[in-house]
Amino acid sequence: MHKLLVHGDQDDAYAQGNLQRGGKNTAASDHAWAMTRAVAADAVRVGWDRASFLQVMLDGPYKAGQHARTLQHRRGYDKAATWLQRAWDGAQQYVRSIDPISTRQDFHAALAAFRSRIECTPWKGIAGKTDLRNLVARMDICSRAGSWDHTVSERDLAERMGCSRTTAHNSNQRLLQTKLLRQLDNGSPTEGARWMLISQLPSVTSHHWSTPKGPEAGGAMSGPDVRQPDTGADLDSLTAGRLMHFDAFAHHGLGGSGLAVLAALAERDGQTLSELQASASISRPTAYRHLGKLKALGLIHQEGELHHLSPTALEGIGAPTQECSDPVTSWTEAAERLGTFGAAERRRRHHEAQRIHWRHEQARLAERRRAAHQNPLPHPAVAQPQHLRADGCAIDPVTGEVIAGLYVANDGHWIWV
Repeated sequence: MHKLLVHGDQDDAYAQGNLQRGGKNTAASDHAWAMTRAVAADAVRVGWDRASFLQVMLDGPYKAGQHARTLQHRRGYDKAATWLQRAWDGAQQYVRSIDPISTRQDFHAALAAFRSRIECTPWKGIAGKTDLRNLVARMDICSRAGSWDHTVSERDLAERMGCSRTTAHNSNQRLLQTKLLRQLDNGSPTEGARWMLISQLPSVTSHHWSTPKGPEAGGAMSGPDVRQPDTGADLDSLTAGRLMHFDAFAHHGLGGSGLAVLAALAERDGQTLSELQASASISRPTAYRHLGKLKALGLIHQEGELHHLSPTALEGIGAPTQECSDPVTSWTEAAERLGTFGAAERRRRHHEAQRIHWRHEQARLAERRRAAHQNPLPHPAVAQPQHLRADGCAIDPVTGEVIAGLYVANDGHWIWV
């Protein structure tokens, strides 16, 4: 919030992108309003009064108060003060209406609510399953840290997700765009970047409150709010987080869809094909394909129309069925049969080689900078002893020949005559 107050919203974290009621001026006003409300909410939390808030926003040189100062310049102090007071009153009411996170137990309760919303959100397609892995990995990190703020590098995140660094980077960009994630800094030479997980899910990624036309022109600002129909998505994210780094769930193995099928059955065992299609947020052909793979490994068996997990399926141990006479005994064996064995180890070696190369490069550049700082090169205009003979004539230090017309001035610099 200090960064937001002093430098403004450099990352467009509070940009709404709403052009329903006008052009660029409306979008800029909405952005300034959201940013001012955020600063006001934090000011309420730390114990400011309204007079101090108005003084800082109008009299201080801070970027966050630029819109209020512009309003004061154009329409007078009273109009700007009324605008800021309205932001302050709304922020004060908001802070009083929410449950504050004051202890570690409060945070874990909020994290559990966020996890339940993630599990009931449909994550469709390969990109959606990758984003689900990303959020599951980050929730585990936040649970250990006890805060929405957490530190993780892209390589460590990719190893937790069981994917490449490029895939993790693209997933981060999608989550940043949908405002589920915010990057606080770029990290340091010894630590990864610092992130913040946003606990409020926007309507574009959830089946919660929305409008009939969504983001279309005339839709978001008109008509009553309606609730979109429940898609039936329901996963066990803890199971997904425990299994997703195994080689068996690499892209060319079971992948994110196979992981979603197991997580859906772990949440509610005994589902039909249509129910699995909804709970795992996958298409019917994808459900057929991955159910066939899991049945061939002995991890799933079918009783009538219902699909059930084997008793030890989540440990990677299958059971003999009609479809599988030779079940797998571990996730390693499952990866060998699927042809993805060793993917995680190769990824770790590749990342470690990149880290070693980066450290060597940093040490080399530091040594180069240190040497340049300790022994700076002389200025070419200054005469050096090796270029002068005892009688003061300028000579070539290689051949010893006298250079005619070149002398040394009183300030020690070369001079041509």
